[in-house]
Amino acid sequence: MYKIVKKKDLAPNIFSMDILAPRVADSAQPGQFLIVIVDEIGERIPLTICDYDREKGTVNIVVQTAGASTKRIAVLNEGDYLKDVVGPLGEPSEYINEDIEEVKKKKILFVAGGVGAAPVYPQVKWFRDHDIDVDVIIGAKTKELIILENEMKKVAGKLYIATDDGSYGFNGMVTGLIEDLVKNQGKEYDLIVSIGPMIMMKFVCLLTKKLGIKTIVSLNPIMVDGTGMCGACRVTVGDETKFACVDGPEFDGHLVDFDEALKRQAQYKKEEAELAERGEQKICTCQHEHGGAN
Repeated sequence: MYKIVKKKDLAPNIFSMDILAPRVADSAQPGQFLIVIVDEIGERIPLTICDYDREKGTVNIVVQTAGASTKRIAVLNEGDYLKDVVGPLGEPSEYINEDIEEVKKKKILFVAGGVGAAPVYPQVKWFRDHDIDVDVIIGAKTKELIILENEMKKVAGKLYIATDDGSYGFNGMVTGLIEDLVKNQGKEYDLIVSIGPMIMMKFVCLLTKKLGIKTIVSLNPIMVDGTGMCGACRVTVGDETKFACVDGPEFDGHLVDFDEALKRQAQYKKEEAELAERGEQKICTCQHEHGGAN
């Protein structure tokens, strides 16, 4: 059992949790993820690691309530327990193993869409810990869905905000802001790391390919069981078949077959809807037992 030591609301239907998991915290690296199981009947939920504190022995996750399982996590409060937390899983970000002096020469931009700010944060924090400034874009549909802005300001060299409806920051999608930075503001980047909704990453890569900027993406949105056994996260990268959970989750975005990945992501929509419907009674029971969600 893994104790929830802190819970915080970040935006409508989005919250973070600090979980006491010393062994996971001790070996976690930017880019990796966890498998969380709520209870005895819970399914495996892959969630990226937003932060970790080796001294306190805690890992931080950010959860967006969508299906039945995430709604069951949402009703848990500080002091409650998750049945299992397994990790860290997946390969860490590639720069972790690169020569640090070579990394310092690169001009890097991180692009986070929605809850993609969660996996972006530990990477940007890693660069700050190594005295390297990187630029960051956080994008969302509207201002109220922007998360981790204050945390990101503390570690980013320069933080930019974009909202689809223009309610905060740049008026438009992250691709428009990238293009503005490069073409109008004279920014130069050697690498862009884009993490967020699959469709966002696809269009970021279409743009950066035209701009000639290497781009890394994280395919965590298509992961299911996190071990490669289910095959749900199988994706074509260049001429090879990869599994997002064991070979990634990060890949060269210009080599990813996004059309295939988007189709794969949608293949369980019917089953997810049915599961959510069947889970309503269990969710109501949990809310009664735990006094409702924060």
